[in-house]
Amino acid sequence: MVSGNPRAGSRTSALAVAVGEALAVRLGSPPPTVIEVGELGAGLLTKGDEATAAAVDALTGANLLVVATPTYKGSYTGLLKVLLDQLPNQGLAGKLAVPVVTAGIAPQAAAAEGVLRQLLVELGAIVVRPGLPVVEADLAETPAIAQKYAAALDW
Repeated sequence: MVSGNPRAGSRTSALAVAVGEALAVRLGSPPPTVIEVGELGAGLLTKGDEATAAAVDALTGANLLVVATPTYKGSYTGLLKVLLDQLPNQGLAGKLAVPVVTAGIAPQAAAAEGVLRQLLVELGAIVVRPGLPVVEADLAETPAIAQKYAAALDW
């Protein structure tokens, strides 16, 4: 599970963790590893940074990824893009990925989910349909949203 929010422990991150945990239970998998991109700080831009390398290794080693971001200027965050840019070509090939996006209004969330989906496909991921665009006003219902989403996926 990766949260592209600049603030660790954000509502977007909480949603991503809840989705990751609900999917893990459904699939009988261990709890998700959490990557808070905001915690990587300047290391994201420093060649050879150990924490960033560990995050990249976690992404490339996972079988299922929940990739979450708030909507910034109609898309995913720049921090998330900087992390994902460090993956090799087709670095997510064959991995299932769930795009999770939060935004102020539904059309904005849906549009940003589509942009994130394109990025994940470009990296080779098999992107789960549907993704999960969520309006910020609904984030108080995060556990229920995650459970409902995980139960509705047709694997």
